Amino acid sequence: MAIELTCIVCPRGCRLLVDENLNVTGNSCPRGAAYGKQEIMDPRRTLTSTVRCDSKQFSVCPVKTSGTVPKDKVLDVMKAVNGAVAKTPVHRGDIIVKDIAGTGVDLVATRDLID
Repeated sequence: MAIELTCIVCPRGCRLLVDENLNVTGNSCPRGAAYGKQEIMDPRRTLTSTVRCDSKQFSVCPVKTSGTVPKDKVLDVMKAVNGAVAKTPVHRGDIIVKDIAGTGVDLVATRDLID
């Protein structure tokens, strides 16, 4: 029995079929095949959000994970994000939370915030 997925690697949105042997069809590029296999074996996500900020000028700081986290850890990561506070000054790329939720991935700022 094949599993149907929509590839999210590029804007094409290819409709992938992944069979029980992890053979991927429907992809227009090799990245789609890799995505299909990854999504079945170990689904992962890059998360974007905001954290509270101690700034007088900004109430929140935009952040993202520096890499992908396992899909089954997304709720744990978001709990950690909700408890985090960015200390100004913040520069794009600064680590806000190191090894968030024990995933080995850092939470980093995506904008400069300087009072």
